[in-house]
Amino acid sequence: MAVVGAGMVGLCTAWYLQERGVGVTVLERDRVTPGPVHGGAGASWGSAGWLTPGLATPLPEPAVLSYGLRMFLRPDSPVFLPPAADPVLARFLAGFVRHSTQARWRRAMRALSPLTQRSLEAFDELADGGVAAPTRAAAPFLACFQDRAGAEAFRTELDEVRHCGQPVDAEDLDPLAARDLAPLLSDQITDVIQIHGQRYCDPGRFVAALADAVRERGGVIREGITVDKVIDLGSRVVLTMADHASPPVRFDAVVLAGGAWLSPLAARFGVRTVVQAGRGYSFSVAVKEPPTGPLYFPGARVACTPIGAELRVAGMMEFRRPDAPPDPRRIDAIVTAARRLLRGVDLDARALEWMGPRPCTPDGLPLIGPTLSPRVHVAGGHGMWGITLGPITGRLVAETLVDGRLPAELAPFDPLRRGSR
Repeated sequence: MAVVGAGMVGLCTAWYLQERGVGVTVLERDRVTPGPVHGGAGASWGSAGWLTPGLATPLPEPAVLSYGLRMFLRPDSPVFLPPAADPVLARFLAGFVRHSTQARWRRAMRALSPLTQRSLEAFDELADGGVAAPTRAAAPFLACFQDRAGAEAFRTELDEVRHCGQPVDAEDLDPLAARDLAPLLSDQITDVIQIHGQRYCDPGRFVAALADAVRERGGVIREGITVDKVIDLGSRVVLTMADHASPPVRFDAVVLAGGAWLSPLAARFGVRTVVQAGRGYSFSVAVKEPPTGPLYFPGARVACTPIGAELRVAGMMEFRRPDAPPDPRRIDAIVTAARRLLRGVDLDARALEWMGPRPCTPDGLPLIGPTLSPRVHVAGGHGMWGITLGPITGRLVAETLVDGRLPAELAPFDPLRRGSR
């Protein structure tokens, strides 16, 4: 069986297929373990690395309607739209705005909750199965605010998450106590909420360990291979390559897990939902006293994660082609926001600047399951939550393929979106 894409979702799918005795070949357009700027592992390598079921919420939210699209045209906005004519992006945005209502957000959150509730359990299965990369308890995980209104809005969102079925244990924390836990918080932080029960990891190390585990169990990972076309012959699936030098290869079935590059391959099998790249940026800085858990600044959409002796600072949602060159203004915008939020951090001494294209859908729900062909399945479109939901997605996709039946949890994520028509 083939898996197209060696990011978090694709490699987890390969691993769980192997758990069920299936031989796998993974085809990756770039490299599994890239260097800075951008490269293989899609949006996985340089992300914040959060494993946060309590925060895995749909991207389209009512606040989008109150912001107005004009805010998204500002280069320093945490969500940026390039002022260019792009009919695919226009179709994505129209659907995104249509789903940015409270009722649709709740419906999407209720669909996600059965996956988020089982997400950490799936990470434990990977660890028990020999994936040699640790996940760490986020002790503490702090959401930090510059005003009381922002904190109150966040509390309301957590209440909504609980109401939709995902437990979240959170409490207010005195800002002085928060600075004892994370001395690099600036004096502008006036309200802090501590969230319990979350984890984090070094995402690059985790993806590399997943790849090693897949190889050790007999899987083949072919890097630098771009799949150009998927052809269903009725009993077999043929994959042709973009370079036309590599010969076509045949498999019993294929899982398309190519992240932001998913749509062109899946469209011929009835998948009409746009998968748009929502590009995130990050960099690392050395800090004297790294926090013992992640820091989240919801107002600025900035995420900070301790990785070794450094702090990874991540942010932005830039809707643009996945392979467009990185825009240094996005890094500048994160730095400008972070200067107000952190102290004692030299943000000018940055390293490992990176950009990765998160695969986003207009309704905020991933595409998981069979297409018009029972031999062509899709696993992608997780937005910002591919790290958190990658293992449970891989487990359920493997279950579908091997058992020949769709788990009830996957019904809302039908790649053909038949239930929403």
